[in-house]
Amino acid sequence: MGIDTEALARLREHVHGTVYVRGDEGLAAEVACFNPAIRHDPDVVVAVESEEDVAEAVRFAREHDLPVRVQATGHGEEAPTVGGLIVSTRALDSIVVDAPAHLVRLGAGVRWAPVIERTAEHGLAPVAGSSTSVGAVGYTLGGGLGPLARTHGFTADWVRGFRVVTAHGEIVSADPSSHPHLFWALRGGKGGLGVVTEMTLELVPLTTLYAGSVFFEGDAIEPAFRAWVDWAAGLGEEATTSVVLLRVPDVDGPPPPLRGRTVLSVRFAYPGDSATGERLFAPIREAAAVFIDAVAEIPTTAVASIHNDPEQGSPSWIRGFMLDDFDAADGDALLDVAGPRVESPFLALEIRQLGGAAHRDTADGTAVGGRDSGYTLSAIAADPATFDSAAPAATEAISRALQHRISAVTNANWATDLTDPTTFESAWPAVMHARLTDVRASYDPDRVFAFGPS
Repeated sequence: MGIDTEALARLREHVHGTVYVRGDEGLAAEVACFNPAIRHDPDVVVAVESEEDVAEAVRFAREHDLPVRVQATGHGEEAPTVGGLIVSTRALDSIVVDAPAHLVRLGAGVRWAPVIERTAEHGLAPVAGSSTSVGAVGYTLGGGLGPLARTHGFTADWVRGFRVVTAHGEIVSADPSSHPHLFWALRGGKGGLGVVTEMTLELVPLTTLYAGSVFFEGDAIEPAFRAWVDWAAGLGEEATTSVVLLRVPDVDGPPPPLRGRTVLSVRFAYPGDSATGERLFAPIREAAAVFIDAVAEIPTTAVASIHNDPEQGSPSWIRGFMLDDFDAADGDALLDVAGPRVESPFLALEIRQLGGAAHRDTADGTAVGGRDSGYTLSAIAADPATFDSAAPAATEAISRALQHRISAVTNANWATDLTDPTTFESAWPAVMHARLTDVRASYDPDRVFAFGPS
């Protein structure tokens, strides 16, 4: 790193946060990822405490030709960063609720859990993700597809404004009337546009859901999965569902009843009365013998219990697809290559149903890719010994079995390696990708922000 000590000293004088350089104690902890298999090695990290700190960090990086990357919680990191400057926004944790206007203004480092708790005090809820430990802003920039997707759409559809530091170190507001092209791009365009320091999100009046998961084990798994495929195809957009085949290790962490078992979990979320929700979900309860039934009326503060995503990170390998459709024949094909009777490296094999509100763009338009798909599929391995060979081979087998269903567009949050040109281009429809390219070139002509293929 060719940055002299005087320049670093000036940066430290100009920011209220902490500046780390390679080798400093505390740097690794500041940029630690949810997935501990991902370990960053940047030249400089600026742990910011204000948007003015962000502006200083961006200007410094620009002056010293350091590519800028942004990290809040590190939950979505898929590859290590080597070199450059990381802006760590985890300290930007403000939450301001405007209950009469149904809005919440939140800092770039905020996770979903405190937003859900604070808004619930007013009978309101954000259209959040399945995991409440995920950073709200980073999740939303890629679109955001949570357990209310079919009834309420992508989280990005509910954004009403951003505060952004541009590639020139300027602080701007991006909303429908100010920097509208940037506002459009940030709702789904993911990165390469600026550093978001704050986001304003519209909330929905909602206090309870009929929601949760039921689990099937042993011989009940395959009939329950086949029933889910048929039932989901006829389910109206008043509810959202997903299914996951879990091979749960016998270790501390997972709920004791699930440890050491292979189970199928069917998730369900209906933002309405329990009687209607129970009627809608009845075919799944009747499909096979239920091992654990945890679908009931829950407060919005318990939304994380629907998917039961882990709150603590562990080494993982993830690949995702979007599927145009998924029918009974596809279900059988998937069971043949990755079902419970097949030796598999995957801890989790998940399918989420889309459609409904997720299909429909907002009146003013967003840059969310993948709206036309009917389902998502994610394969997650947790044993590092499988990451180089077994997991990729098993994923390839799934890809071959479902090749006729794999969508041409895979949403940016599901696309694993956005540095790959083909993957990057497929994260948005062609016309949207071209418009995003123009907006990025307008706001970051010198590519200060490291995003996409080099």
